[in-house]
Formats: sequence, structure tokens, C-alpha cells
Amino acid sequence: MTIAAKSEDTLDAVSVGIMWDRLVAISDEIVTTLVRTSFSTIVSESYDLTVALMDGDGQLMAQGTYSVPVFMGTAPATLQHMLKRFPADSLQPGDVVITNDPWLGTGHTFDINVMRPVFQDGRITAYVMSITHLPDIGGLGFGAAAREIYHEGLRLPVCKLFDAGQCNDFIIELMRNNVRAADQVIGDLMANVTATKAGETMLADFLVEYGLTDFTALSHEIRGRSEAATRQRIGQMADGTYRNEIQIEGVDGPLTLACRIDITGDSMTVDFAGTAPSVRQGINVPFCYTRAMVLYSMKCLTVPELANNGGSVVPITVTAPTGCLLDAQPPSPTGARHMIGHFVSPLVFGALAGAVPDRIQADCGMMDLMTFQGTHRDGHEVSTIYFASGGFGALAGLDGAETTPGPSNMAVVPVEVWETLTSTTVERKMLLPDTGGAGASRGGLGQEVVIRNDSKHLLTVFCMANRTEFPPLGLMGGGPGRVREHRVNEVMVDPKGYYELAPGDRITMVEAGGGGYGDPAERPRAAILADLAEGFITPMGATRDYGLDHPE
Repeated sequence: MTIAAKSEDTLDAVSVGIMWDRLVAISDEIVTTLVRTSFSTIVSESYDLTVALMDGDGQLMAQGTYSVPVFMGTAPATLQHMLKRFPADSLQPGDVVITNDPWLGTGHTFDINVMRPVFQDGRITAYVMSITHLPDIGGLGFGAAAREIYHEGLRLPVCKLFDAGQCNDFIIELMRNNVRAADQVIGDLMANVTATKAGETMLADFLVEYGLTDFTALSHEIRGRSEAATRQRIGQMADGTYRNEIQIEGVDGPLTLACRIDITGDSMTVDFAGTAPSVRQGINVPFCYTRAMVLYSMKCLTVPELANNGGSVVPITVTAPTGCLLDAQPPSPTGARHMIGHFVSPLVFGALAGAVPDRIQADCGMMDLMTFQGTHRDGHEVSTIYFASGGFGALAGLDGAETTPGPSNMAVVPVEVWETLTSTTVERKMLLPDTGGAGASRGGLGQEVVIRNDSKHLLTVFCMANRTEFPPLGLMGGGPGRVREHRVNEVMVDPKGYYELAPGDRITMVEAGGGGYGDPAERPRAAILADLAEGFITPMGATRDYGLDHPE
């Protein structure tokens, strides 16, 4: 039964619109609380976070506007796992439930899921969930080097951090004794708790202000309208079976990702049969993450203009063979699951290029993540992440943005903040001309970032790079972007390895360019000349890629 069919009480469209916007505003205010109370730049600067508001039935009503897409796909399922361990009728005001289990949460141990039930007149009316990537969770550290899940630090089952308002000090002590940069880790954990408390207060006030006893009718209306809009957009796609298969960087050679998408009427099924088996390195993807990436990709292709909620996922079914790269099972290591998981979007987009070519994006250069662990020159521990981005893929009639992440959306830490936090120096940060794929619409440029270890101590760096062997592909005749490289002291290194930088050593990140869209011969001459003037392409590139005579 669809959401719309379940709703007995209806609200007029104007009231739904006002209250829907208000829930999004509340979500955004919770995000602000989370950011302002966090201890790490992973949250306060890079926004590796999500806030989700779910109704009393555990259905997603609203999310923070700035939230990691994949976390939105996992949060409702995580709540159900929490309620299986602690049924709703056993929860009390002041309870806070947490887990970082990869198969119950977001796919790896480094993300903490923090949930608080919201009570009104003695019964649960909603749930607030806050998710952030912690600076550390023990083990080897955040990277792709692990051979099994036990190398990747503490794996917390669903447990109560607060029981009726009383903190479980044992969990705090357990975490503090097993992580690096403990003050930042515990500080970020408690920032999540604070954010959920702020959400509890605002949701309770919302019900009083609008004279509602719970969120049931409003949630049904919001999700029902989103479901109907999504079904309408899927219904506009031609029925049929669409397939795609791509090669990506593996451990001992290329790995295959495959998908089949069946569209029938206003619903679709996405299946990943044909995908390679999981491997003994921390790049495997639990199914929760895979499904979330599919849901995000389809949101982009159907109703991106609507604020996200649980209604838009109802028409979409996702399956994958047990034990494959995209449905890895314990004890497979999953720390750098994004390295494979981020390819779900271009895999799905490529499959649907024949169905909706005007909506499909060429491949992105994707995010590049490096974990830096060591000792600051003033003596305190350092454990944090540097985010850098390749170029965004081009779309029909729209150039890809330079150094813009996709399919995820973390932000880079400002240079001054990064240098102060880590006692490293960012020697160079520059756009790289000719790295975006040529096309009627040009792919976004990649960049080069050079970081020098000035901490006076050894600094360990975990690399988690993709797009190093297979470039971001163009679409509809567009050219590929440039591949990614990692270098230590100008020597090429394994993009999945980890390295010790002595004082004065440098690590270089050369970020991939986005793929182009459409035949380069169709790019307007004025756009090519503008790219030359901006330095986005070189005279040689203008001649080679666009046939421009005498570009000087």
C-alpha cells in the first residue's frame, strides 16, 4: 500500500507546504547546533554530517539541507535496527541510543549514529538522528589498509549512551581509552547528543504551535506527495531493461561493477548482479551504503527540487548478490567503502543514459580523502581528514564546476584552519588546466594540492584515492577527465596505501577532472575563448580538443 493510500487525515496544500518548510528549517537549525558545538574540523568545516527527522513510525520526514546524501539513505534503516534492540515502548525521555556498526549504520565504523526519541504526552511522536564522521575510532586508522573489520577499531553495537538522562560513563571511558585525539572524538560525540536535544525541544514546540498531537498526518502528506511526484517522473521514462558495466581500480587488478535497472510503469528495480566479489582490503561496501547511493542517484534524476523524505524511495527496489563488493558481509573490512560506493552513481547514470539523456551527468572526478595522524608541533595528538575534490561532471548545456565534489558533498577545510590544526603547510593549491573532459559542455577542472609536514614529528598519511587508472568518463560524445595521482616527494605512490612523512616531506594530490558532455565540435567558440581567458584550458588544449586555430 502506498503512503498516500494509508493517510486518513488530509491537510490542505498550503498548510502542508508551510509545515514542511518549517520541518526543514528545524533540521537546518539542528545542523547549525551540531556544527557550532563540534570539536573537529570534520564536522565544523567539512560538514561530514547529517540530521534526520523521523516520525513516530520511524519514517523520514525531513533532513538538514546540508547533509551527506548517503547518510540520508541509511538513517531510517539504522533507526529500525535501534528499535529492534530497544523497542519504542521501552524507551524513556532522556534516552540516547548510538551505534557505529557498519552493517547497521552507514557502512563503516568511523560514523557515529546518535538517536533521541521525542515524547509528547507520554508517547513517542518523533525521532531525531544525528550522524557524523568521528576523528578516530581506534584500530589502524581511517584508510583502505585493513584486511578485516577487526582492524578498523571499535565496533559499537546498538547501545544506550544516555538512559533516562543518565550518561553511561563506561562507553565514554571505553571510547576515550581506544581512540586517538580523544578530546575531539568525545567532543564530537557529545555535539551529536546536544544537537538531538535541540531537535527534541524544537519538535515538541512545533506540535504545540500547530495544535497537533503527533506528526502522523503531516508525515503521510509530505511523503505521499513526494512518492506521487517520484512515481510520475519514473513513469515518464520508457519501460524496459537498462544495463551498465564499468571497470574500476581494485587491489590486484581491475574490478567489475554491473547493474541492471528494470522500469515498469511508475516503479523500478536496481540489481547489481555481475558485480565482483568482495576483497581483503578496506574498500568493500555494505548493502546499506549501496542502497543509499542508488536512492540518492534516483533523487537526482526524478524530483531533486523537493526536500528529501521517505516518500521518494518507495517506488525503488534495490538488490545485490550477497558477498559481492556492493553487499559485503562481516568480517570484510569497509573503512574506505566510499572508494567503491561512490561509483554506484555513475554506474546507475550510465545505465539510464539511454532513457533520460538530458538529465544524466558525465562522470565526476569525485572526492579525495586523506587521513593525517601524528603529533602536532606543540605536542597534542592529530587525527583528522583532508578533503579535496576533483572536477564535477558536465551536463547537457551546463559545464561541470571546478573542484566540486560528487556524488558526496563534503567541504574542504580552509588552509589557515588546516595548517593551525595539523602543523603542516599547504605549499600549493591550484587549478589544473586541460583536466576537464572536452565536450559541448566542458568537465570541471581538477586541482593540485601540496602539503608539507612541518610538525617536527613523523606524520602518517592514509590515502583513499580512486579514478587513478580509469578516468571519469564523458557522456554523449564528451571526452574523459584527467586521472588522479598521489605522490610523496614527487614519487608516485599506491593510492590505497599509507605512508610516513618525515619532517619536511611533501605529499601531492593531483585531482581528477570531470567528464565532458556532448560533442566537443559543438562547443561555442565564445565558450572556448572564455575558457582560454580564464586559464581553464591551454592554447594547446584548445587546438587539440576543440580544433581552434591560432588560439593565441
